[in-house]
Amino acid sequence: MPIYAYRCESCGHTLDALQKISDAPLRDCPACGAASLHKQVTAAGFQLKGSGWYATDFKGGSGASPAAKTGGGAAATTAAASDSPPAASCGASCACH
Repeated sequence: MPIYAYRCESCGHTLDALQKISDAPLRDCPACGAASLHKQVTAAGFQLKGSGWYATDFKGGSGASPAAKTGGGAAATTAAASDSPPAASCGASCACH
């Protein structure tokens, strides 16, 4: 069940309420008794961290290089178009050649 933040327009009292999505919004302020409680817009209670599911779950399906996916710009294009042979340590299939 989500937690909703409320603020009374009359007295400024704030409260958090654990409610079902289908429940009607609260209206009566517990501090002053006025029917002027309003829901506030708040941030989500979770954070998405890491590089994302798209970078790990669907590798190799698009055929584009990682530099092209991240917007590497002109530097990535000139590095890819150079005539130098690949370095022995990284091989020809790496993203830097």
